[in-house]
Amino acid sequence: MRFRTEISLTPLAERIDHSAKIFALGSCFAESISERLQRAKFSVTTNPFGVLFNPLSIASAIERLDDTRAFAVCDIREGKEGFFSFEAHSSLDGKTQTEIFANLNQAVAQGSKVLHEAEWVILTFGTAWVYEREGKVVANCHKQPASEFERRRLSVAEIVERYKTLFDGVLRDKRVILTVSPVRHLGDGLQENSLSKAILRLAVEELVAKYENAHYFPSYEILIDDLRDYRYYAEDLAHPSKMAVEYVWERFCEYALTDKARELLPKIEQIVMAAEHRPFNPESDAHRAFCRKMLAKAEEMHEIDFALEKEAFERYLR
Repeated sequence: MRFRTEISLTPLAERIDHSAKIFALGSCFAESISERLQRAKFSVTTNPFGVLFNPLSIASAIERLDDTRAFAVCDIREGKEGFFSFEAHSSLDGKTQTEIFANLNQAVAQGSKVLHEAEWVILTFGTAWVYEREGKVVANCHKQPASEFERRRLSVAEIVERYKTLFDGVLRDKRVILTVSPVRHLGDGLQENSLSKAILRLAVEELVAKYENAHYFPSYEILIDDLRDYRYYAEDLAHPSKMAVEYVWERFCEYALTDKARELLPKIEQIVMAAEHRPFNPESDAHRAFCRKMLAKAEEMHEIDFALEKEAFERYLR
């Protein structure tokens, strides 16, 4: 008997190895996958402007990074607790104008470099609902009064049209993996959330059909149709649980990573976990021998950057 409908995945023709540079933008689900890529020692940079939920804000971020366009005074607002930008997450806010300009323009400089060097770009769309202020879609409302914004739903055509410029421009020579976040936006209402996800899914399908370098990874369907049980959600019933994210990560590895990269994953995890371990008796001969053994294993995988782990082991050998 079968008790679930597993999604069949055809691995990418060209897949990611540890030499690749990866740039990820989008919802908090993009950050979850990026965290696992980073832990697995891939070169990945995520959301220089913080979490972005809607496709148009993601597109705007890409355009700013492509142009290396610095933030100006007109892009900054003053709130009750400091300064912020409607184009960035609150994690980049500053107590002074000097601080926020430093945060934002450092993000532009670093993100622009990574975007232009990246071979792979992962984009995760979270919602088709947007908030506009003065006719411009904002990335984050920063808890400003609702009366300042107009809420509306993007159309499939609007999303596709916006991304045509990007795929014909900065994304033209990159391999792009598009995903729809399985995170449920309960604040929009269940019906509105379902409609939003459907719009995102249709927009992605059109882009994948139009551009050979665009590919779709079904993270949304894996959670909604394969797992489809509340035990795979966190307590808020909106975000995937750790177990669910781990399962999606396993399917992503199957879909996007080379066989060699996948073979290295358990070996890498062993070294990372060993470096995180806090010994009961760090000065013992047994622990020193353990550190030397882990250093030797790390040296064997010369293609992987274990600088942090090596430093942790060497600390106990001084």
